[in-house]
Amino acid sequence: MKTKISSLALALTFITATAQAQEYVLIDKEKDIDKGFWVVHNTDIGLKDTNFRIQNRVLTGGKEEGSQLLSITSGNFNIYLSPTRGMGILSVEGDGIRLGWDAPVKGVINPKFIDLESRDGLGWLDGFDEMLVRCGFEWSGHPVKADGKIYSLHGRVQNIPVSKLLVNIEDKPPYTLTIKGLIEEKSDNDKNLETWTSLTYVPGTKEFTIHDIVTNKGKATSDYQIIYHSNFGTPILEEGAKFVAPVKEISPFNDYAKGGLKTWETYSGPINDASEMVFNIYPYAKNDGKTQVMLTDKNGDKAVGIAYNIKQLPVFSLWKSFDPIKQGYVTGLEPGTSFAYPVTIEREQKRVRQLEPGQSTEFTLTYSLLSNKEAVSKYADQIKAIQDNRKTDIVETPMAQE
Repeated sequence: MKTKISSLALALTFITATAQAQEYVLIDKEKDIDKGFWVVHNTDIGLKDTNFRIQNRVLTGGKEEGSQLLSITSGNFNIYLSPTRGMGILSVEGDGIRLGWDAPVKGVINPKFIDLESRDGLGWLDGFDEMLVRCGFEWSGHPVKADGKIYSLHGRVQNIPVSKLLVNIEDKPPYTLTIKGLIEEKSDNDKNLETWTSLTYVPGTKEFTIHDIVTNKGKATSDYQIIYHSNFGTPILEEGAKFVAPVKEISPFNDYAKGGLKTWETYSGPINDASEMVFNIYPYAKNDGKTQVMLTDKNGDKAVGIAYNIKQLPVFSLWKSFDPIKQGYVTGLEPGTSFAYPVTIEREQKRVRQLEPGQSTEFTLTYSLLSNKEAVSKYADQIKAIQDNRKTDIVETPMAQE
């Protein structure tokens, strides 16, 4: 088997080779390249003092037919993402802990089987299965009919396959691995957003970084929104789990969420016939804009942390769904430029941003798997330092009504 894998690696399309890195093209629409099944180990390219495998697969059967799933493995740490579904991250696993959730939808659903405008714009839910979903970029939030069209739930980018997929491997320590995907979001002659996504991972660590660069390639000024819908279920989410964040202000998304304001920092277990609750949050940050949030289990020995910058992502949505585990027991930790109200409300409240022709913007988030009390406690102390005894304002009235 080792000989066969090495032969395959040698046959890969080798694009650049320098003293710093080598890059492989797995998908390039313009050049009619689609490698399909692809795999490389560190030993296949002569790297002996690190340990990793990158593999791309093409799925078959049902609504997964034709979807591609790319995995990064280093030791017992695994990242699974889908180039077919807007470079969303299906799940992350390490130290016996999964970052992800048990969604009602099963599998990596090919976007060709999804009608985003079905059920009055809720068709997006037919493929919603990932740990990380990008909601945007042309619009985000709850569906609404306006401007003579349907703004479907959370935009389109998660259901756009990449037109380019690149794997970059640094051949010097720390042997950083980078997966890059190009997503082209076009609707007419004037609307043309191009997003280069990247996931960067250092083998042997338990964290990775997402870096997205969005560029307006159109001829006119373009609106944009983004919510990084980051979803976590068991084993971290459980009765007594806690959301830890430096919160400046929190308010209920709607009247129903008012009932959860007193317990917004903690979680119950699954509840039959439960309804979801959402809270709007403005976080505190350091002077440079950097902030952190965390979801931790009841005992504080396993958690997930997200670090980002409020200059890029100024608002935060906290989503709690208490359905039974197999029906969607999950919480969403969601940094964004906007809240999850329909785009019409976000425009009225001046949270929809714009890009001039040729202008770019970028977003960086680092996700950390924290698998022991020491790591969880250290991350919590960093959050506490950002809060720095500053007051959290609890506003009991929703900022908008749909």
